[in-house]
Amino acid sequence: MNPVISYTLAPSPLGPLMLVGTADALTAIWLPSGRDRLDPEPEWVESATPFKEAVRQLDAYFAGALRQFDLPLDPAGTAFQRRVWRALCDIPYGETVSYGELARRIERPAAVRAVGAANGQNPISIVIPCHRVIGSDGRLVGYGGGLPAKSALLALERRVAGTPARPGRPRQGALFS
Repeated sequence: MNPVISYTLAPSPLGPLMLVGTADALTAIWLPSGRDRLDPEPEWVESATPFKEAVRQLDAYFAGALRQFDLPLDPAGTAFQRRVWRALCDIPYGETVSYGELARRIERPAAVRAVGAANGQNPISIVIPCHRVIGSDGRLVGYGGGLPAKSALLALERRVAGTPARPGRPRQGALFS
């Protein structure tokens, strides 16, 4: 039997975020702008109950009081995508890395385009911080929620962390297995 898929809309400074998941894990967060907008599937159940902790942590993040999420996640993707997404979780709050640096961190330095594609397929925006990846020249490029949302997320983190734009350093801990 397949688990019940629930969704809810959560307010944020970027507009309403659509949270999707099961009783056990968050599977997606979709921003209201950009190319990756999502509409609920007919079989999904609208319920805020499974997302209380996710909404609490997102509220704290946007208030500048939370730097690292601690939520059960279950993003659907290939083994390579999941490897890239785990590496995204190692980019410190308030810092950025290039796609090339991210490819080096997963020991696939020639796979920059594949890393970029995997980054673009991240279904759990904000919590899996794909917004922290930038172009090799330091420009903001590629964000499913739109570049204004990416810019706003990075500005929030830099303001709270008090850090200038610079490549990130790895740290321990992934949000999903």
